Amino acid sequence: MPHIASALRQAESALYLSAPNPRVGCVLLNPQGIVIGQGHTQKVGGPHAEVMALRDAQAQGHTTQGATAYVTLEPCAHQGRTGPCCDALVQAGIARVVASLQDPNPLVAGQGFARLRAAGIAVEVGPGAAESRELNIGFFSRMQRRKPWMRLKVAASLDGATALNNGQSQWITGPQARTDGHAWRARACAILTGVGTVLQDKPLLDVRHVDTSRQPMLVIVDSALQTPPDAALFGPARKVLMYAAQPHAAREAALREAGAEIVYLPGPMGEGDAARKVDLKAMAQDLARRECNEIHIEAGHKLNGSLLRAGLVDELLVYLAPMWLGQGAGMSTFGPLSALAQGLALDFQSIESVGADLRILARVQGSADF
Repeated sequence: MPHIASALRQAESALYLSAPNPRVGCVLLNPQGIVIGQGHTQKVGGPHAEVMALRDAQAQGHTTQGATAYVTLEPCAHQGRTGPCCDALVQAGIARVVASLQDPNPLVAGQGFARLRAAGIAVEVGPGAAESRELNIGFFSRMQRRKPWMRLKVAASLDGATALNNGQSQWITGPQARTDGHAWRARACAILTGVGTVLQDKPLLDVRHVDTSRQPMLVIVDSALQTPPDAALFGPARKVLMYAAQPHAAREAALREAGAEIVYLPGPMGEGDAARKVDLKAMAQDLARRECNEIHIEAGHKLNGSLLRAGLVDELLVYLAPMWLGQGAGMSTFGPLSALAQGLALDFQSIESVGADLRILARVQGSADF
């Protein structure tokens, strides 16, 4: 259906913009089948796709009486940061709505369709459903699992080394792969790392190589609050959230002064552990409560392994460079396993060349079954 395809292209325009709201597009056709308006969801607090399309039609001098709205998600039916989109469609005289999916938000969940039908508007649901859900996999995950969609990014040599034994890692992959990685950062609600990466690499972990009006929140797993208060990652326009397990009054005060929000989520003491660690599952639940849809993980092998063992990783974004490094840091401390059947089963989603490097997107089997 070409008009739903156009609406999906509009939704893609909200990729770096709309979080924590879903990425939605809308296209309006008059009774003669001519496109009269289109739009996509704006920055949080701004208009949704349907309202943008109605405004576009109005700005062009078109009437929307008797028009058909093609929209990639059910029009909302509740008063949130903006008014109900289903009411805006009714007031505009829309005669028919073709939507890809029902909204998984319990505040909507079919109520938008019900109000449209009650107003005499014909409603069709289904075209473009798979594409719309994939575009909003994090939003569906948060609404239906109460957990963000967690994507682990790794850059490594062909033999799986992410750094030399001396810690050197910049740069294993080329500039095109690094720019591509920033695009994946930009679509996330938060970038997650560990204190080991902060201390070793002194990263900024922001979006610099692609245009975006929104910087994702930075999340640091730092059990003992070892992050330096003068680290370059702190900035006036950047929200930094730290999860800790071991209180330290002086360090906490300094980090809060630097702008960090600190949340204590101690997990159980493990055998052989010198200190208590952050409860990673509780952290994921807390991030969902904070309206995080997609989490982009860029961490070291220790935290990567912990997240994998906890079953929190949904997808792997792996960049492989045409380079052989031999001994060095691996992608994760996962295992050791005693049987192949204990390995993490994956499904390849895509394998593409990005500059001189290879980008592999692999999904944990069953992770999207919700």
